Amino acid sequence: MKVALIVNPYAGGKKSEKLLPLIEKKLSSHNIEVNTYISLYHEHILKITSKLKIEQYDAIIAMGGDGTNFHVLNGLLSAFKPEKIPPIGIIPVGSGNSFAMDLNLRGFEDGIRSIIENKSKWIDVCSFTQAQKKYYFVNLTGFGFVTDVAKTAQKFKFFKDFSYIIGVFYRTFKLSFHSMELEIDGNMISGKNCFVEFCNSRFTGGNMMMAPDAKIDDGFMDIIVAGKISRTALLATLPKIFKGTHIKHPAVSSFKAKKATIKTWPDKTLLPDGEIFGSTPATINVHHKMIRYLS
Repeated sequence: MKVALIVNPYAGGKKSEKLLPLIEKKLSSHNIEVNTYISLYHEHILKITSKLKIEQYDAIIAMGGDGTNFHVLNGLLSAFKPEKIPPIGIIPVGSGNSFAMDLNLRGFEDGIRSIIENKSKWIDVCSFTQAQKKYYFVNLTGFGFVTDVAKTAQKFKFFKDFSYIIGVFYRTFKLSFHSMELEIDGNMISGKNCFVEFCNSRFTGGNMMMAPDAKIDDGFMDIIVAGKISRTALLATLPKIFKGTHIKHPAVSSFKAKKATIKTWPDKTLLPDGEIFGSTPATINVHHKMIRYLS
């Protein structure tokens, strides 16, 4: 077996850089030939993966977090037809690793196991278009409060996990709502909105269960819509995301769809697979069982 190991050396506070020698050694001990490619700058992975000679590899491995996987996926799909792409593997060493959890990969040891066992499954991929270019995600994208929290947390990332707590309280204090029109498979929803998440998988921010009923291979995305809500109710509801019970709040609705079109006033920033990128208006589509992942 031969794999391309795509490494984000900054993932998880440079955790991947520290673990790389151990992981290469473990894979080699199972007669797996490893070609390692190390990212040197943001979005370098897009270039690395788009230039790979994929016919040489039995799997392409993303070593990092959700953002690393996002760039590996988009680099491959920008250059190759989905059916020609070998299975993608994940060695989860990032700060979130949300999508990996839906593949039952809870740590780098599970990532190594999945490569050794070499068992893949076809999963759904979602897409959206910005400036006439298509981008893909497998975890989720969203906008509103959750994206605003991530933008604030990024400014305080030197506090690591605590940065998100700072983001939550700051954005709650500054809480505001936007107007939206959301068309879900032809049905229209409109009104004041706190946030919307378009989920292909269940988790976000690590082990927060944003969409408890989502499945990565059912041909649908789960759309979580939070309407106008008070600061007190928002703070009381957010901890429930860890068990997925937030969807029971009367201000929160959940839908399954194959296509969704969103408009907001003002335009809102998107957050595909943890990357702060893109904005509304946008159309989200589901591509059923488009790509293979090791699990």
